[in-house]
Amino acid sequence: MKRLKYGLLLAAATILMLQGCASTPKADPSPEELYKQGETAFQKSRYEQAVESWKKVRETFPEPELAAKAEIGIANAYFLNNDFIEAGAAYEDFRKLHPTHDLAQFSLYRQGLSSYNLITGIDTDQTPTKNALALFESFVRQYPKSQYVTKVQEKITDCRGKLAQYEIYVGRFYYRTDYYQAAIGRLEGALTNFPDYTGNDETLFYLGKAYIETKQLDKMQTTFSRLIREYPSSKYLGDARSLLSKL
Repeated sequence: MKRLKYGLLLAAATILMLQGCASTPKADPSPEELYKQGETAFQKSRYEQAVESWKKVRETFPEPELAAKAEIGIANAYFLNNDFIEAGAAYEDFRKLHPTHDLAQFSLYRQGLSSYNLITGIDTDQTPTKNALALFESFVRQYPKSQYVTKVQEKITDCRGKLAQYEIYVGRFYYRTDYYQAAIGRLEGALTNFPDYTGNDETLFYLGKAYIETKQLDKMQTTFSRLIREYPSSKYLGDARSLLSKL
C-alpha cells in the first residue's frame, strides 16, 4: 500500500514538473540572434529566409547600426534572388533612411542595377531603361570619384544606346505603316537626344527616306550627305547614294 502511495505521489510530481516546464514561455530571440540567423541563411543562398529574419530584426527597433545592417542585407538578398523590383525599393529605402551611411553610394549603384536588370528589349516598355539611366546619371553627379564610376558610365552609354534603338524602332514602324510625319518626329528626336549613338547611320537613312515620302527633298539630300560623310562604312551607304542619284 505504501509503495502504491509512493508511486502515485511520484507520478503526480512528474506531471506537475512537466506542466511547469510546458508553461514556461520560450524567450524570443534577440535582435542580434535574429541577425545572425539571417546571415547564416544568406551565406547558404537561402535569400527568402534571410529576408524573413532581417525583417524581424527591423521590427524589434534595434540600435541604428544593426538596423542598417539588416536593411542593406534585405536589399542584397532581394538582389541576389533576382527580385529586382523589391531590391530597388529596398535600396531606395536604405538611402532615404541612411543618406550619410558609408553604403549609401553602393545602394544607389545597386538600385540602378536593379532597374537595369529589368530591361527586356528595344521593342518593349522602356521605363526600366529610363529609370536606370536616371539613377546612374545621379550616381555620377553625387559620387564622381567612386570606385563604381567606370562601370556606371558604361551602363549609361548602354542605356542611352538602348533608348536610341527604341526611338529608331518606333520610327521605322511608323515609316513601314506610312505614318511618315510621325516617323520623322521620332527619328529627328533620336538624332537630337542621342547624338553620340554609334548606330545613327540607320537613323539618318530612314529619316532621309521619310523625307522623300513627304517631298522634303532638300532635307533628304542634307540627311543622306551627312550619312555618307559621317558613316563611310555604313551598310546603308549604297542605298543612300542610289537615292541621291535619282534627284
